[in-house]
Amino acid sequence: MNRAEKRRQKIREQKSGHTSSDQPATPTRQALDLALQHHSAGRLPEAEQACRQILQAEPEQPVALHLLGLIAHQVGQHQDAVVLISQALAIRPDFAEAHANLGTALKGLGKLDQAADSYRKAIAIKPDFTAAHFNLANTLRDLGKPEQAVASYRTALTLEPGYAEALSNLGATLHGLGQLDAAADCYHRAIAIKPDFANAHSNLGNLLSDQNKPDDAAASYRKAIAINPHVAEIHSNLAVILGNLGQPDAALASHHQAIALDPSYAKAHSNLGKTLMDQGQPDAAAASYRRALAIDPDDAMTHSNLLLCLCSMADVSPAAGLEEAKRYGAMVARKVTARYTSWQTELQPQRLRVGLVSGDLKQHPVGIFVESLLAHLDPARIDLRAYPTTNNADAVTLRLRPHFSAWTSIAGLDDAAASALIHGDGVHILIDLAGHTALNRLPLFAWKPAPVQVSWLGYFATTGLDTMDYLLGDPHVAPAEDQAAFMESLVRLPESYLCFTPPDCAPAVNPLPALANGRVTFGCFNNISKMNDAVVALWAAVLDAVAGSRLFLKSRQLGDAAACDAVRERFAAHGIAAERLILEGASPRAELLAAYQRVDIALDPFPYPGGTTSAEALWMGVPVITRRGDRFLSRVGTSIARNAGLADWIAADDAGYIAIAARQTRDLPRLAALRAGLRAQMRAAPLTDAARFAGHFEAALWSLWQTFADGQTGAADPQTTKQQ
Repeated sequence: MNRAEKRRQKIREQKSGHTSSDQPATPTRQALDLALQHHSAGRLPEAEQACRQILQAEPEQPVALHLLGLIAHQVGQHQDAVVLISQALAIRPDFAEAHANLGTALKGLGKLDQAADSYRKAIAIKPDFTAAHFNLANTLRDLGKPEQAVASYRTALTLEPGYAEALSNLGATLHGLGQLDAAADCYHRAIAIKPDFANAHSNLGNLLSDQNKPDDAAASYRKAIAINPHVAEIHSNLAVILGNLGQPDAALASHHQAIALDPSYAKAHSNLGKTLMDQGQPDAAAASYRRALAIDPDDAMTHSNLLLCLCSMADVSPAAGLEEAKRYGAMVARKVTARYTSWQTELQPQRLRVGLVSGDLKQHPVGIFVESLLAHLDPARIDLRAYPTTNNADAVTLRLRPHFSAWTSIAGLDDAAASALIHGDGVHILIDLAGHTALNRLPLFAWKPAPVQVSWLGYFATTGLDTMDYLLGDPHVAPAEDQAAFMESLVRLPESYLCFTPPDCAPAVNPLPALANGRVTFGCFNNISKMNDAVVALWAAVLDAVAGSRLFLKSRQLGDAAACDAVRERFAAHGIAAERLILEGASPRAELLAAYQRVDIALDPFPYPGGTTSAEALWMGVPVITRRGDRFLSRVGTSIARNAGLADWIAADDAGYIAIAARQTRDLPRLAALRAGLRAQMRAAPLTDAARFAGHFEAALWSLWQTFADGQTGAADPQTTKQQ
């Protein structure tokens, strides 16, 4: 036999526990050989019949009982499998293969701890049992014990270095632990051993996606699909990448292929929702998220995506959003086995240990807004601890890290382990910077690892968690009358709830383009998913009100010709000719900022306005017309404008929005003067005054801690309100 045939023979023998070197031929031996032949050939009914015939003659034949149990497991009858294999073990306790397959049957019942114990018994009897080590590793990984899983995978590979499946699964586990280079090495070795191993190509695609190498990731997914086109997960993952690459039609085709292959695959519906949301179709996205949750009601990330989607829908009231968030909160609370009720923290500390949980401590709006704050917090009073939820890093990450006394990734930890780690660190105040956005770890806050827990910066509505004590806002985004829409107590910083970090790569502000062009250019560099039908209608009215004006849109999706055609069609429906639109795809940040040198006035979308985008426009001397809404999110533009000294650029309604555009463009010299002085105005304004903001931020944190220390349940000062 060649090597492959020997391996197949070994697997058959390990499954059955019946080796070709057993006793001389007997009727039972011959019958067992026949049963095994049927089983190996996939003829399960014939194998079952052969086993039952053996057991009629010898009711306590352990190999037949075991094989019959294995067949029961293979047809989904896991409980029958457990009973039959347990009978075999009662007769033959040293039956290593039976212990291993009992573990597999128990795993089928979801009894992972018992399954792991069975694999360990098999290994104790037969230390060189490769499959048992491999299955134990898989089970430990499912139990959220990745380090132990890695050890078991390595043992399996020591016994069989060419075990491609073990290499691929070891790579996936190392990937989860943030050991990306080691993971990549495992995937490449697995593929070298077994080039047609679809799962290894797929896992490599996942890694490349996380490394922000979308073209390479797509290539790996396509190789996996070429080998095995019937796996819904791979089509779904490819769809996500294609969406990120600005290929919406191809993305939708892959999403629908995934759903066609497996309509019960919840993640395929969820991923379709993301693409629809990215294309500015929130109603369709919400429907996809709800289909995913109907299949898997406990998928916290899909529920987060639904809540984020609802925030952008003007017809979903804050009260309705609160009710959906409460359902999320109840769901994650059910998974908490023991919420922390005591903490090893000093009530009167010299320094507050403040933990930040985020996947966005990098080139991201959150990273941009926290950078200058961190540099101005007083290290004698605030001890910062970072708990990143991803191991990805960039130049911004490297600049942020020195501001923290500890940087502890929780990317490879489940919620119980992550909350235990944070609790063990004695954090006084734990701050979530993500809310329901990507890479969030909100469920760990349900364990209450810190005595005071705060939502800030990355989200703009209630989290839905009864363990999230406070939400930081300001008087513009979170007035007292909004408290009823939040589970958290609203805390208002005195001026702005955020502080913009001016970019080093920004070019100089240029003269007003309209003076040279003879026409006004409006612009919006927000993601076009924010450009709903009401926004298109209003911007078309602005173009009508300002003769000869142009609209410059710049967004990742506009790198796709079909997406550009769709935008032109939407404006054409309002009578706007295509030549009045300038459409461009994404650019590196320095080029993006330089593109503002072609814009006279920026237009803010609604109800999901710009944040970083608006601040960047202002820094480039481009004022932003914004429309005040009826909730936190839709007032972010108002807060930015007021804290930049531009209150007269805030509209109360559509008519006011158009009026501002018309009024400001009638006096171009005045607009040019504003442009020339806006960067200096920004430097002196609360929006970029990091030292001032840091003082407000520190004072708020100490106030919240003192409230806890005093044992109070309400607010410590008039700036705090609490839901009754």
